[in-house]
Amino acid sequence: MLYCRFQSRGGIGWGLVEKHQVWELSGDYFSPFEKTGRSFPMNDVRFLAPCQPSKIIAVGLNYKEHITEFGRSEVPSEPVLFLKAPTAVIGAEDPIVLPQSAGRVDYEAELGVVIGKKGRHIPEAEALGYTLGFTCVNDVTARELQKKDGQWARAKSYDTFCPVGPWIADGLPPDQLRVEAYVNQKAAQLGHTSGMIFSVPKLIAFISSVMTLLPGDLIATGTPPGVGALKTGDTVQIFVEGVGALRNHVVEET
Repeated sequence: MLYCRFQSRGGIGWGLVEKHQVWELSGDYFSPFEKTGRSFPMNDVRFLAPCQPSKIIAVGLNYKEHITEFGRSEVPSEPVLFLKAPTAVIGAEDPIVLPQSAGRVDYEAELGVVIGKKGRHIPEAEALGYTLGFTCVNDVTARELQKKDGQWARAKSYDTFCPVGPWIADGLPPDQLRVEAYVNQKAAQLGHTSGMIFSVPKLIAFISSVMTLLPGDLIATGTPPGVGALKTGDTVQIFVEGVGALRNHVVEET
């Protein structure tokens, strides 16, 4: 099932994508819902970010090859967590804005996990039952500021630095998915979630031992090797197998 938020001539709604149609729901998909009976051709709607998280919990250094490309060798013994501001979230086709003060800004393709129900101290064996599904995330990063600050909040949280979407897919095996990035239609990252150091169930269990996870919260699970700089005029696509492609254009701050 593909869950989406969308904008049509009738306003903003929650829906399901089926056979090139968006079927409107009576409410959101984090609570019981039913179809209203109205549908729209996919080409007639604008897809919005499919979740509105209270928090974005991101995982650093979760692929060995990514650790190596930054000249490091030590593999973390437990997940490295940081937060991105919820105000950084944008949807498919929304522009990524390069701040004049940010220096180099990188793309990072990631599998996103959307939490479906409230949980605290979630057992690893039960973790996938707390997810609504999976989505594409671009963990956009001001690389120079990340190094300068020593902590990552500013570098990761500029407005537009968290493209998410275009929808949420359920029923996927999170350890068996390709995760890729394409810049101007050229392959930039070609990764696979089997290369994660910490699996999705382990991440959910670990994170929920620290903080309560709420419906709509987003976990960005780390990026494979191949990250690189974006420039004004670029088009970046994040692909997650079973979800699809999240596309955004890059513009300069005015």
